Amino acid sequence: MSERVFPVIILTGLSGSGKSSGLRVFEDLGFFCVDGLPVSLTPVLIKLFAGQSETKFRGLALGMDVRQEDLDREWGETLAQIRNRDGGIQIVFFEAETREIIRRYSTTRRPHPLENSGVGLEGAVERERERMSPLRDAADLILDTTNFSIHDLRRTLQEQWSTIADTRGRLKIHVMSFGFKYGPPTEADLLFDLRFLPNPYFVPALRPLSGKDAAIAAYVLAEDPGRTFLHKLNEFLLYLAPMYATEGRYRLTVAVGCTGGRHRSVAVAEAVFDSLAKAGYTVSLEHRHIDKDS
Repeated sequence: MSERVFPVIILTGLSGSGKSSGLRVFEDLGFFCVDGLPVSLTPVLIKLFAGQSETKFRGLALGMDVRQEDLDREWGETLAQIRNRDGGIQIVFFEAETREIIRRYSTTRRPHPLENSGVGLEGAVERERERMSPLRDAADLILDTTNFSIHDLRRTLQEQWSTIADTRGRLKIHVMSFGFKYGPPTEADLLFDLRFLPNPYFVPALRPLSGKDAAIAAYVLAEDPGRTFLHKLNEFLLYLAPMYATEGRYRLTVAVGCTGGRHRSVAVAEAVFDSLAKAGYTVSLEHRHIDKDS
């Protein structure tokens, strides 16, 4: 079996064209990301990771721009060194039209790194474009982000490196149970009201238990309407999740609520968690109010 190639992506380009946002995308894809590393240290870091047979990271993503003082002096020699490395090193160059970069800087009100008392914003952008031309010439992929939203940028990078992380691996789903009497969670993306399901609270023998207990799960979900509802809910979530991931979402919070957050919502949340986990999604589970009515 051939050794797995540890991908190294160098992200560079014009300030304000999306490099920092691109690094965050790779961080969410499971890459180890470094921004502003001196150019001369790049081969050292690449060699360090290449020498590890096991690592929790899926790759290495490095950000380079004109803020690094050794960029002009060291880039040519560094490029020659890293191109000789076995495996794929790819350079992604971000750029945008000058008018759009000016608009973005005007919106954020941050100074351009080459802007000073003698050079205005437009002049700084053009000077940077000239200085960065050697990196652009060496790039494997040039992204013009003039008309990109952050979601467009995420989708583009995800599609380009789709073999590194599939849709299910990127999307993290948080399943939460709660009680309406204590207030619904503000962070929920999808919220379902379960107060139509049979309530174990009114059965004296079941009241002390929680939705984690088999007796509660059977009471709520073994027969209709709970059985059919759970089937349709799981089917619905498995239909929606890939579309959220395709849109560029990394997190999805699904909240299910009953009156007190101890019985019905907990039983349904446990079942939904199992369904999503079996489907291959990264899932977390929280019972926010399970002990409130104990």
